[in-house]
Amino acid sequence: MKLKSNLIFTLYTVYGILLKVMASKGKVRGISGQYPLVQNVTVTEGGTANLTCRVEYNDNTSLQWSNPAQQTLFFGDKKALRDNRIELVRASWSELTISISDVTLSDEGFYTCSLFTMPVRTAKAYLTVLGVPEKPEINGLTKPAMEGDHITLTCITQGSKPAADLRWFRNEKEVKGAKEVNASGKTFTVRSSLQLHVDRKDDGVAYTCRVDHVALAQAPQQATEVLEVHYPPHVKIINPITLPQEGQYLKLECVSRGNPSPDPVMWTKDGGELPDLDRIIVEGRELTFNSLNKTDNGTYRCEASNHLGTSSDDYVLYVYDVPTTMPPSTTPPLHLIPPDPTVQLSTHASDPTVTGNRDPNAVGQHGTDHALIGGVVAVVVFVTLCLIIVLGRYLARHKGTYLTNEAKGADDAPDADTAIINAEGNHAHAEEKKEYFI
Repeated sequence: MKLKSNLIFTLYTVYGILLKVMASKGKVRGISGQYPLVQNVTVTEGGTANLTCRVEYNDNTSLQWSNPAQQTLFFGDKKALRDNRIELVRASWSELTISISDVTLSDEGFYTCSLFTMPVRTAKAYLTVLGVPEKPEINGLTKPAMEGDHITLTCITQGSKPAADLRWFRNEKEVKGAKEVNASGKTFTVRSSLQLHVDRKDDGVAYTCRVDHVALAQAPQQATEVLEVHYPPHVKIINPITLPQEGQYLKLECVSRGNPSPDPVMWTKDGGELPDLDRIIVEGRELTFNSLNKTDNGTYRCEASNHLGTSSDDYVLYVYDVPTTMPPSTTPPLHLIPPDPTVQLSTHASDPTVTGNRDPNAVGQHGTDHALIGGVVAVVVFVTLCLIIVLGRYLARHKGTYLTNEAKGADDAPDADTAIINAEGNHAHAEEKKEYFI
């Protein structure tokens, strides 16, 4: 078959030469202004390439397409090379267009369009074939990974031309990897690696390797792996009530996170089993009290385990008494007087007409007045006792016998006048009658 193709090629070549001779003898005009026009073509591997050769002025001179191996593909509308992938699209005096389907990398190169004038004029068009990268593969993923592990994810794609670009994404956010390119023939093998220090936040995260290439503009290739991380549990008790009171309904929820999932959880009270299981109900992760009472006081613990460890959380329950309120007042409500805006704020606070709109059942409104009165009475009593003690001590220090002048001379005088005279005369003896108090 190759011999037959060469024979056909030779015949078309001779035919072209004859045409040139005939054109030369006929003195064809305008030959010097005839030039073939071509354009470079780029096609994806496996696609179809159309090669077009045009001439502005032609006097029935034939056009010919040749491949990079200088084999004639078409001479005018006559097919010269037996290749089922090559077809004639259009043939006229001004244009010769052929198509090559299912293009391979070996089809790449310079294709020549020849116009058989004297001399022969040619133009070359370069056919570029893009190598389509293969779907990437992710290696190095261990399932499951353990929290704290260091792993390396590697993404590989082959067959790209030119070399493809690899990009990493953690969920939807791009992360940077280390790229490596190796040539293998006309195509390239591209490898990118990503270093990971695994923790529990990586559990369930999707790592995607995407190939960007000019041949994949419409449908980029990518591969995705979801990371599974095992880690020990973490437990927390959630309580919706701040001050639990007697008779209330209470539900404690034990929230536990871990992989593998730490199911079921275990509830205990004060280090032992739960009492009164008819009233204290355990449903999965929830501990429910239908009606709280004082016997429920204690420390409740929720504990969860998997093969990597155990975690627990404590909740100290103290049941408060139901707050008591004073019976409602039977006296008719006071008629409130609109406050005078000119009165100071302190006057409003002490005015009973202003404070009459307070809740009569509120605890502490009357108790404050009683406490104030009792304090005042206690102070008065204390001051009175202190005065009595001081007065008593004063009187005790100054008690004794005090004599007038008449009394001092009355002992030896027959009458009052004599007593006075004796008292004045006996002043020298007064020192003998003095009393000293210590």
